[in-house]
Amino acid sequence: MKVANSQEIRRIDRRAIEKYGIPGTVLMENAGREVVFAMIERYGNLEGKRISIIAGKGNNGGDGFVIARHLYNRGATVEVFLLGKSSDIKGDAKINLSILKKFSIPFYEKFSLKELNIHLKHSDIIVDAIFGTGLSSEVKKPFSDAINLINSSEKPVVSVDIPSGISSDTGEVLGIAVKANLTVTFVLPKRGILLFPGAEYAGVVKVADIGIPARVIEEENIRCNLLTKEEIKALLPGRKPDSHKGSFGHLLVIAGSVGKTGAAAMTGLSALRVGAGLVTIATPASLNNILEVKLTEVMTLPLPETDDHSISMSAENILGKIMPEMSTIAIGPGLSTNPETVRLVKRLVTKIDKPTVIDADGINSLVGCLDILKRSTIPLILTPHPGEMARLIGKTSKEVQKNRIGIAQDFAMKHRVYLMLKGARTVFSDPYGNVYINTTGNPGMATAGTGDVLTGMISGLIAQGIDPLSALKSGVYIHGLAGDLAAEEFGEMGMVAGDMIAKIPEAIKYLRDARSMIHDTG
Repeated sequence: MKVANSQEIRRIDRRAIEKYGIPGTVLMENAGREVVFAMIERYGNLEGKRISIIAGKGNNGGDGFVIARHLYNRGATVEVFLLGKSSDIKGDAKINLSILKKFSIPFYEKFSLKELNIHLKHSDIIVDAIFGTGLSSEVKKPFSDAINLINSSEKPVVSVDIPSGISSDTGEVLGIAVKANLTVTFVLPKRGILLFPGAEYAGVVKVADIGIPARVIEEENIRCNLLTKEEIKALLPGRKPDSHKGSFGHLLVIAGSVGKTGAAAMTGLSALRVGAGLVTIATPASLNNILEVKLTEVMTLPLPETDDHSISMSAENILGKIMPEMSTIAIGPGLSTNPETVRLVKRLVTKIDKPTVIDADGINSLVGCLDILKRSTIPLILTPHPGEMARLIGKTSKEVQKNRIGIAQDFAMKHRVYLMLKGARTVFSDPYGNVYINTTGNPGMATAGTGDVLTGMISGLIAQGIDPLSALKSGVYIHGLAGDLAAEEFGEMGMVAGDMIAKIPEAIKYLRDARSMIHDTG
């Protein structure tokens, strides 16, 4: 499913109106009607319900005027509060305001905050139709005061297209934002209601069809996508009856240092759980026995080490001989940033000719020398969390979080790599700038080792012959789904990364057994 930003949705609307001749009033009418249908679906019969609509002076407010009419016709007790002057309303919104005023619907243009608060407290449902997707600056009075009253009303809130105060492009809260229970968004989901913190404000998201021709959306050539269960299910490979372990590849994991053998172990085991045929962990020699005790099904390869018990440069020849036999390589989990180990990582990155996932200390080893990424003969896959991404590009974690999609996309295209930016609502980009957003997962996954699990899953899928893009899609979706299943059993507070590993087979089975798909953002 495509995901739009504010400019893309604006061009789609304009193209539908100008090229295909669909009047803007028709689109506004359809939008308002779809919001009412979604309200009925969620809250049941609305007859007799007291519903307050808080409208702005733009097209979002125009949608609110349409909603008011349809609610009124269904027997609801409706009142509309305009945050602005009627004389400032233009275009399609003005037409719908003129129609609204011919109905016996209370319409308030001049009112005090105290009066508005009294009405909201006596409402059954509040409709937020203040701002649409075009908001780009901080919310100021009187809008901020009205939003404060909406949020403190303790009433169910329905937002039209996007919660007012949320940036539709980044999910940033522009000072203050409506906290909705239901958001009915039009044509396509917007980035701002999928990315945090905006996702937290949107509540349940319903994507409504308002009559935009599919061809109009296709002509926009949108590059941002939402991963869905249906898509991931189709990507999972089957297995022939005469398969053997060699049929599903051999993964080499270069990982581990003192105190971090767990990272290497979880990476290897996750790869097996997702279906890799063989996994070998290359690790410092003094840690080899520890890993052999930790793991039964994973093989190990002891390597020369530094005085700090991290992998040394002397391991280059050994790795150079074994890597051609491998299907895929993963570098970085628990590797350490010992200077000698860092030099080894840099050398390996320029020589590797197999699909390779670089994570954790593998990424940290690249700080300040990103040009070597372009010297690789194949596109590499980098999986940083926001802190690692910040170090990689010389920004702060806060700056990274404010522009997750843009940063992932720009880095991937500039350095010709696949870049997965982990976190709540993980996003990733391919080298061509196509971006994907994942919505599986939960706060219980904010625990040590979950990134190592993801590295193992992605590299384990690639080892089986799955192309890198499909492996990224499947790996991150199943990773989050396994986390959701673990949270159901153990609770978010008590779950650990190992619980997710145990749930990987169940997550895959769940996808294979799924017979239907409901298109939503969950």
